[in-house]
Amino acid sequence: MTLIVKLHSTITSEVNPHEFNSGQAATGQSVAAVVPVHNRVELLAQLLDSLAAQTLPFAEIIVVDNASSDGAAEVARSRGCTVIQQTENVGFARAVNTGWRLATSHSWIAILNSDVTLDPYWLERLIRTVRSSERGFSFASGIVFNATDRELIDGTYDLLSRSGCAWRAGHGERHVGTAPPSDAAPSPMALAPGTACLFRRDVLEQLNGFDEEFGSYLEDVDLGLRCVRGGFEGIYVPNAVAWHHGSATFGAWNSRVVRLISRNQLLLIRRHYDRDLFRACFWPIVAGQLLWGLVALRHGAALSWFAGKLDALKSFHPEGEPSPRLRAFLAASESEIKHRAADSYWRWYFRLTSPRADASGAAH
Repeated sequence: MTLIVKLHSTITSEVNPHEFNSGQAATGQSVAAVVPVHNRVELLAQLLDSLAAQTLPFAEIIVVDNASSDGAAEVARSRGCTVIQQTENVGFARAVNTGWRLATSHSWIAILNSDVTLDPYWLERLIRTVRSSERGFSFASGIVFNATDRELIDGTYDLLSRSGCAWRAGHGERHVGTAPPSDAAPSPMALAPGTACLFRRDVLEQLNGFDEEFGSYLEDVDLGLRCVRGGFEGIYVPNAVAWHHGSATFGAWNSRVVRLISRNQLLLIRRHYDRDLFRACFWPIVAGQLLWGLVALRHGAALSWFAGKLDALKSFHPEGEPSPRLRAFLAASESEIKHRAADSYWRWYFRLTSPRADASGAAH
């Protein structure tokens, strides 16, 4: 069982450049890019180069500088970007919210990590897909490859297990060739990765953007779960290609990163699980969180994992409202993870939890 179902439509041709002007589609809807940055100015410069090369130009590029010390703000300003300078690193969530709230004249917001680069057709293919569909998609994203190994998939859309641990679909898979074919079919998706995605601004307004309590990490999963609960649907466009350096600011197993992820896994559960769902998923939560702690231990980050759990447990109580949509999503999402994820963490997780799946309220 897969979470996404293939659409019958395909993208068969590129956009006529006369249909667009300065980031405006034929519908007159303009697109602004929002880029939070904290140092690594050389990666920001690569991203800005790729934004300038888009076949469908952005109407505005907003760079939110989280107190960089390497001249990132100056580089962005020299490229004609709108720059918002923070006096401290306020985190990804607040930085993105600051940027899209400034972009009041634009209908679509592209949220981009500063360590990605985009294929020249990235924006064009996303806009063409959402514009041509009659389903009224609220957000879109494409495939993201590893920037240093361009046949290795960094991720596509996000999935979430009952344990509160997320997986980026396709992560670590190898792709034949360096990009999907230009006519690859788009598919509906539930959770868009904050690495590189496109959102309708009115949807961000209605949902109040990212939850700033998350700071950085899993804030995009939280936003996606609110989209699931609210009935907002996204579309995955596999021929919209980006490349990601990954954990460029702090490193994947930096103590700060591990502590935030560890805390935010439980914050997701607190925010979205009602009491009945929490009870039904109690064993998968315990198993998944302890297994993630063992992975952190292997990387020398067990204390950070433990500190993150303590941070979350200080005020932990399930506060979500019952949601049949959320339960259905969790069941489909976990099934897709089970059939696709190959690393040892997920193998052990399903060995420990699968016998109980039939009794879980989330699996029905």
